[in-house]
Amino acid sequence: MISTNDFNTGLTIELDGAVYTVIDFQHSKSGRGGAFVRTKLRNIEEDYVVEKTFRAGEKIPRAHIEKKMMQFLYWDGSDYIFMDNETYDQIALSDEQLGDKVKYLKENMNLEISMYQKRPIDIDLPTFVELEVAKTQPGIKGNTVSGGSKPATMSTDLVIQVPLFINEGDFIKIDTRTDEYIERVSK
Repeated sequence: MISTNDFNTGLTIELDGAVYTVIDFQHSKSGRGGAFVRTKLRNIEEDYVVEKTFRAGEKIPRAHIEKKMMQFLYWDGSDYIFMDNETYDQIALSDEQLGDKVKYLKENMNLEISMYQKRPIDIDLPTFVELEVAKTQPGIKGNTVSGGSKPATMSTDLVIQVPLFINEGDFIKIDTRTDEYIERVSK
């Protein structure tokens, strides 16, 4: 158990049977009545944000999250299969559990998987991934005065905006936090 007075950003707590991480918190004291703590909490498994107010000093169960390095092996048509790098045990995660993160997965990619009570609840993508451009329109010189961009579909079905000089078959570095093109990578 942890007191609401000890909240800090990034702390994981258990609330109503779900695991939340504290995004923001603010201690407040009004003119009358007791002090309270306003929080913004992100549900780790379902990836939504809620605002909740607690009484100051209220005890909340702390969620102990274990991080494991795992390797993404393959997609079997319905689930994504990961292997523990230490024990070689395999786990399966569904589309619903991974959400939009599946568009960054490449075979043999190493990822940190968050485990709560021995069950996977979230994956941490690397900040940057290198993916191959599967489909894009050819860039035509002289279309723009300065810069310009066009949509490109990656080999994982992710669609982002890329500069006009990017062609099919190129490998590019992408920021997973913002879905932005960073640079072309030579392979």
